[in-house]
Amino acid sequence: MSAHPKIWFLRHGQTEWNRAFRLQGHLDSPLTDQGIAEAAQQAQVMPEVLAQKPDILVSPLGRAQQTAQIALDGASFQTDARLMEIHAGGWQGLTRDEILAANPDLAARRPAPLDIYAAAPGGEGLPAFRGRIRALLDSLTAPTVLVAHGLWGQVLRAEVRGLDLAAAGGLSNRQGCVYLLENGMESVLESPA
Repeated sequence: MSAHPKIWFLRHGQTEWNRAFRLQGHLDSPLTDQGIAEAAQQAQVMPEVLAQKPDILVSPLGRAQQTAQIALDGASFQTDARLMEIHAGGWQGLTRDEILAANPDLAARRPAPLDIYAAAPGGEGLPAFRGRIRALLDSLTAPTVLVAHGLWGQVLRAEVRGLDLAAAGGLSNRQGCVYLLENGMESVLESPA
């Protein structure tokens, strides 16, 4: 585990495809009303963070961009393609049920979402995905806000915490909160109820 600057990680709010358990990967769907509300919850946490003048990097995919616009209250940011979700190859656009019905061996393992994406034919695969996340981590030189995706965040958080990649898929994958990563530790920042 190497040292990294302080990171605030925001997963995008719920999308239409999240709600339908449809694999998005590099495809996109808009935030639902719930997803917009989740981004607004993040916006309640962010003023103190933004007052620290962190660098801000956002995935180029629409759902992350839409979340950033709401959660960061119009603060300027840079887009970085390394923040895109894992590519799910031929399974992008299919539902979890469709994939598992067509792949009984995979279904028998009761896979976490990260395992499904990792197994996708023609997909990015975990080694390349992890390498992309590590490259972004290694490029950070100052405290940074990252707005990206659920599986991306699980692998990021495992990396920063020094956890084995196999543990990444079991980490929480919440929307509407901000994960603070500092000194190899993680805490969850939430808007006041």
